[in-house]
Amino acid sequence: MRIGERLHQFFRSEKGVGLLLVSPTALYALLLLAVPLIAIFAISFLTQTGVRDFEPGLSLVNYREALTDPLYRQLMLRSLMVSGLVTLITVLLAFPIAYFVSFGVKPEHKSLWIFLITIPFWTSYLIRVFLWKVILGYNGVLNSGLQAVGLIDEPLTFILYNVNAVVITLAHAYAPFAILPIFVALEKIDRSLLEASRDLGESRTMTFLRVTLPLAAPGVVAAVLIVFIPTIGDYVTPRLVGGPGGLMIANMIQTQFLRLNNAPLGATLAVLAMLIVAVISILFLILGHRAAGGGKANGGRK
Repeated sequence: MRIGERLHQFFRSEKGVGLLLVSPTALYALLLLAVPLIAIFAISFLTQTGVRDFEPGLSLVNYREALTDPLYRQLMLRSLMVSGLVTLITVLLAFPIAYFVSFGVKPEHKSLWIFLITIPFWTSYLIRVFLWKVILGYNGVLNSGLQAVGLIDEPLTFILYNVNAVVITLAHAYAPFAILPIFVALEKIDRSLLEASRDLGESRTMTFLRVTLPLAAPGVVAAVLIVFIPTIGDYVTPRLVGGPGGLMIANMIQTQFLRLNNAPLGATLAVLAMLIVAVISILFLILGHRAAGGGKANGGRK
């Protein structure tokens, strides 16, 4: 009876009501996210002997093959390189835009700029990828324009169906995802801290490096994670504009599941990719936390 009374009191309290409100969403997320991940993890330990036949018991054969085969290592390294390069380019280009909108645009016009930044979302992702094929093609807009102004004599061949095309397309596609979190972080910065830094004799450059940039670190880290995590698992863009030399690990995972009917090896590659992404993401979170802590400390001392 006491347990029933305690449960009744708990669910009538603010925490209990909150738990009841969150529970359906949490259960929905658990079913859609956790269960498939657990299934992929379990399948990775199976050994396939036929199209739908598996050996009894669990094995590490798939992990040994995935870690020792040069093809899989090359695809994983290429995926990390492409994702890292896309993330670097996107964040470096997004930060000045976010900084301009936050500090250089009048408050009443900021919503208009954010609206303009989100315009690429109006079109399908596939349409944007195909448009880049038109732009970067052998007789595309870029080559035709460069030839028209006399900068090149013959079309460039290194900008399509290779890693370069994948990087360009992904950097454009994920640019808004990087701009928005950085803009939000910059908007949260107390302008009085910047004024105090200038009053204490710091230049604009040093104020930016010692105050603005550290305080914007959470937004930068969020932008890095938002861009890096999905790009390493992208398989549509490499398939359409990457060519044989631009394929990534996600394309191999798709091939193992849908073409070779080797679900255990595909699941193994997926698990390894997720582990690598998780480790890198944790490192970025730690670095971002330290940078933000340093910025707060500098702001407090000033």
